[in-house]
Amino acid sequence: MRIPEMIRDRRSIRAFTDGDISDDEVGLLVEAACWAPSAGNRQPWEFVVVRDGKNKRRLVEAAHGQSFIAEAPVVFVVCADPGRSASRYGRRGAELYCLQDTAAAVQNLLLTAAANGLGGCWIGAFDEDRAAEAVGAPRGVRPIAIVPVGYPAERPPPRPRRRPSEVIHREGF
Repeated sequence: MRIPEMIRDRRSIRAFTDGDISDDEVGLLVEAACWAPSAGNRQPWEFVVVRDGKNKRRLVEAAHGQSFIAEAPVVFVVCADPGRSASRYGRRGAELYCLQDTAAAVQNLLLTAAANGLGGCWIGAFDEDRAAEAVGAPRGVRPIAIVPVGYPAERPPPRPRRRPSEVIHREGF
């Protein structure tokens, strides 16, 4: 499948089969994530792989009760280390670049999952401190996304999108 079609066909999956995900598959997803672009090649991302039910339930609590998180065989907590970006770019690196870079890594992970018959959901609605505590994140390392991944048990229809003509601005607004 070509990239534009893959992007259009990807869906946020919130229901998973009982199929497990191998360590090799986890490695493939993280490797794809690590190929994301990053400012100054600082690569500020960290990936916590959560399989344990108790730990997944702690993430459900951190994510305001989004129970489908616990149903996925694997949950990635994708974190940013602002210090890695700040070491080269100062405050802008810590406050912006590390977030952009980590977001690009999450997108790579999700697209690679979809290309390999897996599904996932990018969760940004969570209490950052509780998520950090749930995965034992070191001080200063910020959870940016919770991404449950598994074999899809659903095929949601596409959600409406704004047309390019609505969002393109030539030479300014």
